[in-house]
Amino acid sequence: MHVVIMGCGRVGSTLAYSLESRGHSVAVIDHDADAFRRLGPDFAGITVTGEGFDGEVLRQAGIERADAFAAVSSGDNSNIISARLARETFGVSRVAARIYDQRRAQVYERLGIPTVATVRWTADRMLRHLVPEGNVEIFRDSTSTVSIVEVPVHKDWIGRPVRALEAATGARVAYLIRFGIGTLPTPSSVVQEGDQLFMLVTDDLAGTVTSVAATPPEGGL
Repeated sequence: MHVVIMGCGRVGSTLAYSLESRGHSVAVIDHDADAFRRLGPDFAGITVTGEGFDGEVLRQAGIERADAFAAVSSGDNSNIISARLARETFGVSRVAARIYDQRRAQVYERLGIPTVATVRWTADRMLRHLVPEGNVEIFRDSTSTVSIVEVPVHKDWIGRPVRALEAATGARVAYLIRFGIGTLPTPSSVVQEGDQLFMLVTDDLAGTVTSVAATPPEGGL
């Protein structure tokens, strides 16, 4: 893949390094040429000084052959304008933008532009570690209909099949983290002590899922 990244701050430079280490070609855009020093001497991709919402700058970065575009500068407006330009003008199919303002992020998601709401995501991650009660949303789809939430379960679910929990809640277990490693459940998976369960829910199901998972299972499960 060829990926164009707008913004060479900590996120952009880290993303560029990760993509290049996986064998992808990368172009990085930033209005400050000094920012490219974050890429290190081994970076083999393209660097372009300019604004990511400038069509000519995007062309220099190879946007016309790009498979993906990431807007991760420090400005919400710049990110969303460049993301829309990449998708709507240059036809890049995989586009994502970092957004600080959660209210804006919801609007852009409805426009079909995947966003990472930095402040909310970080706050939610901190909340999960500080206050484990209840469920915390870690993902929401671009139509704002389906989300993935971490669902604490009652201790009596330990040893019970994951499929029993799904049947009781009416929701699907997307994945679980066991011993610090993400795992996809199988038909034979059982809930073990220390598991973190992440379930796919819709807004109308979230309350029921949390309530059912927090109570002991019925004897027939």
